[in-house]
Amino acid sequence: MKYSIIVPVYNRPDEVDELLASLCSQTLKDFEVIIVEDGSQKPCKDVCDKYANILDLHYYLKENSGPGQSRNYGVERAQGQYVIILDSDVVLPEGYLEAIDSALSSQPSDIVAWGGPDASHPSFTPVQKAISYSMTSFFTTGGIRGGKAKLDKFYPRSFNMGIRRDVYQELGGFSKMRFGEDIDFSYRIVEAGYQPRLFPDAWVWHKRRTDFRKFFRQVYNSGIARVNLEKRHPGTLKLVHLLPMVFTLGVIGLMLLAPFTAWLSLLPLLLYALIICTDSSLQNKSLHVGLLSIPAAFVQLMGYGLGFLESWWKRCVRKHDEFTAFEKNFYK
Repeated sequence: MKYSIIVPVYNRPDEVDELLASLCSQTLKDFEVIIVEDGSQKPCKDVCDKYANILDLHYYLKENSGPGQSRNYGVERAQGQYVIILDSDVVLPEGYLEAIDSALSSQPSDIVAWGGPDASHPSFTPVQKAISYSMTSFFTTGGIRGGKAKLDKFYPRSFNMGIRRDVYQELGGFSKMRFGEDIDFSYRIVEAGYQPRLFPDAWVWHKRRTDFRKFFRQVYNSGIARVNLEKRHPGTLKLVHLLPMVFTLGVIGLMLLAPFTAWLSLLPLLLYALIICTDSSLQNKSLHVGLLSIPAAFVQLMGYGLGFLESWWKRCVRKHDEFTAFEKNFYK
């Protein structure tokens, strides 16, 4: 068997249903699917049973340990030459696996690890489209994530990444980090002498969060993880990673100045909001999505920035280690 698809799941049976349905439509059929239920209160066992006679599907239920450890659990039981890591909130176009197979066949001895971009599906809600825009736009730090030429090296993310199974096992898989564990793994792949490739044609539809509150928590945790990643991998913190923190401090400063400047200090924020709205409206062909993209962009940048500042304070100023600094929300 060539491919093993590993999907950790936590309380998302409806999303798993959509993902498995899209796997049934793949033009390439040489794969197995391993679903790892990470201690969910809303299990997806009944959903998986629907596809048991259609897919080579294996379902496992285990105690909650976080997504990274659940992926490791799945890879330990995988049979494929390559493992493909997907998040449960993605949907695959029918040519997804064929695109991966084509890229691997062109340089089979050189490619050890890879990742692909994500996109917004027409069926997504306006909020989901706005969040997707904020996570991929040139006008936010989403532009560094993947899909085309970027400001930094390419590091696959866990929503859509693959690696040769023997290399995965050689590197020990994902660490016990609950956030940023995919970037940590990508860094370790590079540090081991391998260079992950971008497969631009192996893209997925990525639903992401469904409301701004959940989205804020996601990017806040990502901001926290960035400082932890620098501590684990010195030298990986780049200027672009500081931009959300600078943006956050700038927004706070401009708002504090507003009463003393006849509110003229808010003009840069209004101009930025206009750029976001215009660009998103044109990309999504929807003014509604464009308007929602304004709060999405501010949540994405300021959520990340605030998380970064908290992590910097605890890790760099107060000198707490990674586990004690965030034990309540990271390692419970």
